[in-house]
Amino acid sequence: PPRAAVERCAAAPGLCYEKAAPGDRRLGKVVTIAKSKKFRDNHGKVLLEGHRLIKDALEAGAVPQTLFFSKVGHLKLLPEAEIKRASLVKVKFEDIKTWSDLVTPQGLLGIFSKPDPAKMSYPAAQLSNSLPLLLICDNIRDPGNLGTILRSAAGAGCEKVLLTKGCVDPWEPKVLRAGMGAHFRVPIIANLDWESVPTNLPAGTQVCVADNNDPHAPAGTTSLPGGAGSAPHSPKAPVKSSPGAAPEHEDEEGAAGMPELAAQHYYEDWAQAPVAVVVGGETQGLSAAALRLAAGTGGRRLLIPVVPGLDSLNSAIAAGIVLFEGRRQLLCRHKQEDDRQKLP
Repeated sequence: PPRAAVERCAAAPGLCYEKAAPGDRRLGKVVTIAKSKKFRDNHGKVLLEGHRLIKDALEAGAVPQTLFFSKVGHLKLLPEAEIKRASLVKVKFEDIKTWSDLVTPQGLLGIFSKPDPAKMSYPAAQLSNSLPLLLICDNIRDPGNLGTILRSAAGAGCEKVLLTKGCVDPWEPKVLRAGMGAHFRVPIIANLDWESVPTNLPAGTQVCVADNNDPHAPAGTTSLPGGAGSAPHSPKAPVKSSPGAAPEHEDEEGAAGMPELAAQHYYEDWAQAPVAVVVGGETQGLSAAALRLAAGTGGRRLLIPVVPGLDSLNSAIAAGIVLFEGRRQLLCRHKQEDDRQKLP
């Protein structure tokens, strides 16, 4: 941002900030550029908006570059030692309202260095409740869905979230809004090709894939493969997997090359630590690579039965159902092991 008059913050004497001229187009251009994926990729920076998100980022160790605020009081809500490292620029609320994507802007924006999961300090409560449960996102392209999925992953105590190539950028503003701070509660490893996914999983991880079709539905009434993947017709027998919503002739052509996966309902026992769950995208469902990875680890299809004739579940809903069931099973298993150890 261009240099302007420097003032000292009366509420926090150790802080100095620049006061920008109203309607400064150069600042507006800086914010607009900071929203773009090209900026994030080329410069390694992200744009965050709102007190809660910025406070979570600072407390997790994210490095601020520039903070734009409309009232000095906004700075009092943030850790002073952390924001001292940033350039502080006071602007008119009308300017932030113009730059903001929110319906009701809070008057606080920040440009941060893109967080490195290996260097983040996640909340103690999150770490103490973390489980050997991981999530792999396969072609999740809707920003709102991905943000909601990340929020569910943090809530379920996932150890890590892996995003394969084809997923929307997790630092896209709409994903950040839907994530509600999840980005700073759980490690997110993005833009992975399938060959590198196993190296980001703990040794011995079993990979399962989420599904959302009713295996007992009569022929012709099963829901279309979509949000969480395609479904087999029997919940117990090994099945030929298909890469989601491909036309029938493509399924026939590719069936011979697809791995076989045993299937079961999501509420039956499957969560053997450590375990990872793959959730497929909204349009194509589960990819062949996801099915091959699951088959190679002895994984299963986790079926989420739905009412016959209903179109497929939303990916974020499917993720929430399976992740929280996985959490329940892992906690029950841990309790059973503790109880056995206490027996004389």
